[in-house]
Amino acid sequence: MKAIRRFTVRPVLPEPLRPLSELAHNLRWSWHAETRDLFQSVDPEAWAGAGCDPVRLLGRVRPARLAELAGDRRFRRRLNAAADDLDDYLTGDRWYQAQPEGLPRAVAYFSPEFGITAALPQYSGGLGILAGDHLKAASDLGVPLVGVGLLYRHGYFRQTLSRDGWQQEHYPVLDPNELPLTPLAEADGTPARVCLALPGGRTLNARIWLAQVGRVPLLLLDSDVEENDLGARSVTDRLYGGGSEHRLLQEMLLGIGGVRAVRAYGRLTGHPEPEVFHTNEGHAGFLGLERIAELCARGLDFDAALETVRGGTVFTTHTPVPAGIDRFERDLIARHFGPDAELPAIETSRILALGMETYPGGEPNLFNMAVMGLRLAQRANGVSLLHGQVSREMFAGLWPGFDSEEVPITSVTNGVHAPTWVAPEVLRLGARKIGTQRAEDALAVGGSERWDSVADIPDQEIWELRRTLREQLVLEVRERLRASWRQRGAGNAELGWIDGVLDPDVLTIGFARRVPSYKRLTLMLRDRDRLRELLLHSERPVQLVVAGKAHPADDGGKRLVQELVRFADEARVRHRIVFLPDYGMAMAQKLYPGCDVWLNNPLRPLEACGTSGMKAALNGCLNLSVRDGWWDEWFRPDFGWAIPTADGTGTDAERRDDIEAAALYDLLERRIAPRFYERGRGGLPDRWIQMVRQTLTLLGPKVLAGRMVREYVERLYAPAARSHRALTPDTAGELAGWKARVRGAWHEVSVDHVETTETTATAELGTTIGLRVRVGLGALTPDDVEVQAVSGRVDAQDRITDAAIVPLKPAGTPDLEGRRLYEGQLSLDRTGPFGCTVRILPAHRLLAAAAEVGVVALPAEDAGQGAGVLLR
Repeated sequence: MKAIRRFTVRPVLPEPLRPLSELAHNLRWSWHAETRDLFQSVDPEAWAGAGCDPVRLLGRVRPARLAELAGDRRFRRRLNAAADDLDDYLTGDRWYQAQPEGLPRAVAYFSPEFGITAALPQYSGGLGILAGDHLKAASDLGVPLVGVGLLYRHGYFRQTLSRDGWQQEHYPVLDPNELPLTPLAEADGTPARVCLALPGGRTLNARIWLAQVGRVPLLLLDSDVEENDLGARSVTDRLYGGGSEHRLLQEMLLGIGGVRAVRAYGRLTGHPEPEVFHTNEGHAGFLGLERIAELCARGLDFDAALETVRGGTVFTTHTPVPAGIDRFERDLIARHFGPDAELPAIETSRILALGMETYPGGEPNLFNMAVMGLRLAQRANGVSLLHGQVSREMFAGLWPGFDSEEVPITSVTNGVHAPTWVAPEVLRLGARKIGTQRAEDALAVGGSERWDSVADIPDQEIWELRRTLREQLVLEVRERLRASWRQRGAGNAELGWIDGVLDPDVLTIGFARRVPSYKRLTLMLRDRDRLRELLLHSERPVQLVVAGKAHPADDGGKRLVQELVRFADEARVRHRIVFLPDYGMAMAQKLYPGCDVWLNNPLRPLEACGTSGMKAALNGCLNLSVRDGWWDEWFRPDFGWAIPTADGTGTDAERRDDIEAAALYDLLERRIAPRFYERGRGGLPDRWIQMVRQTLTLLGPKVLAGRMVREYVERLYAPAARSHRALTPDTAGELAGWKARVRGAWHEVSVDHVETTETTATAELGTTIGLRVRVGLGALTPDDVEVQAVSGRVDAQDRITDAAIVPLKPAGTPDLEGRRLYEGQLSLDRTGPFGCTVRILPAHRLLAAAAEVGVVALPAEDAGQGAGVLLR
């Protein structure tokens, strides 16, 4: 029989065990080994059955066992020690509190998904895992962050395989009362709510759930409430599900409703109001509109409110391709905003103008969430050095007249939260060498360029650790593979071969990620005979563990999964290559440590960052990757291998895959496998162990989320907070008025004539030449602009590269035609083809970047006289 109503029955803990509830509801346990060990000791069998989730565990433990533990003095001492440790963690000063004054009082961090723990399945892939690691690292550092997201009642899908290897999706219903969440409540005990207006007089209501991530509160909005009609209740049904309108409503709830949730949380708890709002990808971009509406309600006009909001906003883009950005039809946006819907006080035309692709190559009837994110943020960044460059080129149309290098998008390379992803065995080894606290600080806070203490660990201990982790992975794979085959319809009598799958002494390669086409899941299958030779080599075999999910609507991705599964099902090789379905955090935490080599072979430059290889590296796993994302930035032969890229303009996709697959096979056959199996005098693979050591000492400190969050604080959050404070209503109005005046008068601004004191086409190194420039400023004054000389080497098309910029100074008064003279000097400090030009930019003390206003004046073709200089 099926229940007609469902209840969640919570256990009543004996008084001595009450701290267990607080420990269970603070997700710090997900990265704190001692707390997890404590919960496991409550009931090891129930702990395993609860999926290592403390909240579910406490709902399963028998009352008799709880009474027994309440009388166990040793357990109570451990419990009290864990509770005291959590209290110290939550209340003590950390890195942030030791910094100079002036940092933000609070930062609101918005993301459509958060990967905190498998017990809270609100993530699909790298974006969510990155967001979860950002919150955890902020907590470890003491950064006063507030996370904001949505609570999806079905989360992301669970993946199984059919008998013939086709991906199948399942959406289990999640009950918030069974998750490590607490409802945010008003003073009278009623649930806290946010409400959005929808077209036709409908409303979208959402309650606010709180997940405590160490020191960081995470607010999750849930539309499955009785006040909503069926359509509104389903808004937060699935992560990345539904059509355009469904996605739009999700993003309105995340952005607009998220700001309202932050305000409610501050009102109810006294938490400081955020000075900085960080938009993690464009999905939450509507938060800027809500903040503009708040300011307009206080009396600011739209333009002044826009400047205020921009000053305190940071936007992070994660996609290197336009197809990865959410875009909506103009009419759909117009229908959901304005007098009959949400934000009625803002003219719909002003909202549309923020997101429309009104630049060369754009589609003028599409509303682009990333474009809106960039227009609403004074500071923006990509997530690796290469991705920052790609992003500047991709969005250069928003800043016409500027070279892509000057587009105001910087980069902060992603990092990973080491305490989450480092195997306990690795942490214990480090703790034995340098002490538990130092080891935890090195992983969480980072800061040192090298982890020199790794150099003191004997080779034998490193190799024994690596084999232990590999053996654990083999056992995990066999268990998961057996469960998968049972789901595919196999009986136990058919599965005896699984006991021989993988070998703890064989070189193990891991590959696990989402399955869009650009990540090339099946590149390894390009030459199947050659792959079989590698897998079955008599002296130097390799084995592969592969996992990944295709989006439910991506049949192409599903075909790639099926192709890989069918190869892995072949009787000849199935003991050497496996595909594990339902890739998620719990699997990943076993997979990364157990692999010797982590494989990544995307189409360069389509991987924005890619963090799976970072997690593997922190466990002593070596990287084998195309030089894309973070690997392009930090690759060194000391600790990994780079797959050559065949990205010439004349190389078609098929040919490129053939070339890069052949390079992959060559690396495995000729360099990687021989080094793994090579033995020195002591019977150990000395050169391999040295690469493991170099991975940990040189790469380890760089890939930390602690390093990443410190960079966000220092390079983006702190400047954004200063801008926020500087943009009072008066100064914001001044800046908005100045921008309007400059843009209105810019058509009159011109570079009319350029002269140099060097009259020949050659000059000697070290020469200083004078520049005299006549410019027209129209209605503007010298205080409104900066006239610059731009110089550097020139290429065959006379484009200046590696430019140096020198401000020129006004000299004298305007001539009879109103033109002004500017003068300055250039130092010719490099040899070879050299050139210079002059430009005029708007200048104001409140601008964050010279390109911010989006206008520039350059010389006409005939404005220069002897302006080009060639050095030999």
